[in-house]
Amino acid sequence: MQSSGTCLDSKNDGLITACAWDSRIKGEFYHQTAFSIPLRVIKDFIKDVQSLVELEPKALCGLEINNGILMRYVTASSAYLGKTEEAVDFDITYYRSKDPLKPRLYEDIIEEIEQIGLFKYAGLPHWGKNRNVGFIGAINKYGNSDKFIKIKQEYDSRGLFSSEWTDQVLGIKKEGLSIVKEGCALEGLCICSEDYHCAPDKGYFCRPGRIYNQARVCANRQDQSKDEL
Repeated sequence: MQSSGTCLDSKNDGLITACAWDSRIKGEFYHQTAFSIPLRVIKDFIKDVQSLVELEPKALCGLEINNGILMRYVTASSAYLGKTEEAVDFDITYYRSKDPLKPRLYEDIIEEIEQIGLFKYAGLPHWGKNRNVGFIGAINKYGNSDKFIKIKQEYDSRGLFSSEWTDQVLGIKKEGLSIVKEGCALEGLCICSEDYHCAPDKGYFCRPGRIYNQARVCANRQDQSKDEL
């Protein structure tokens, strides 16, 4: 958070030169989903995304505002929480409303891509670019996670570099990562299981994914009716 360069020592000019993410101004506000998919299954993941786009060609049009879907190759690492094998990292930045109960256009498509990557293909989440959903069961995807927790406790026995959030993400605290309440799926605080987790009053209901049936997404009923036709 302290690596913003000149944003930390910019001129005292009434925030005219403030960084776009400075909380004191109405700047950038968005969701991010980022995960790494192993190279051995990358072709299958891309085909799934293409199948979704074929069903709803306009669904990803908003992503070009924020660089589209950024892809980069990442290598395997011996670090306890490093990449477990050669992979491609997908970084998706997309619209987020200032109103947490306001759904997005084609919300279900991005949510399904998110769940396909994280759960169908066991994608490893980016530790700094994800919603709560991205960290569900994440620690169990690392074979050396127990070693990391042991070292962490040795070096930070007083919890100075820990918080309730890091304990949830690392699986030390078993509850609290999914926050179930009205509209929770819209913000990625939960995976919907009931309609009220979406926005039924605005026409968005909890539905199975279009190609990944295990997914549960907030879908606009009118959009899904077009598929049935």
